[in-house]
Amino acid sequence: MAKKLTKALRGKRRWIGCKCEGFQSRDELERYLSAHPVKLYDFENSNCIIVTQLENYDSVKEIFSTGRVISQTSSGKIRLVRERMNFSRKPRKR
Repeated sequence: MAKKLTKALRGKRRWIGCKCEGFQSRDELERYLSAHPVKLYDFENSNCIIVTQLENYDSVKEIFSTGRVISQTSSGKIRLVRERMNFSRKPRKR
């Protein structure tokens, strides 16, 4: 039987809240971000939340310090980034 993958053994990630100027749609922003080691998680009112692996965090933070997408806040917990960026709460599906 395979060993269970515990929380401590899973890959660590960082959530980054950014201000995005000049993007009309989520698809347009996803195309822009595809050149970087990040994944778009949420997009609302010219703000976005992206996720990256912990080992890429420093380089991603430097990339998004200037340009069309500018980092505002980051955390290991998405809840904190959502609160800081004033994202609306999505209802949970049960």
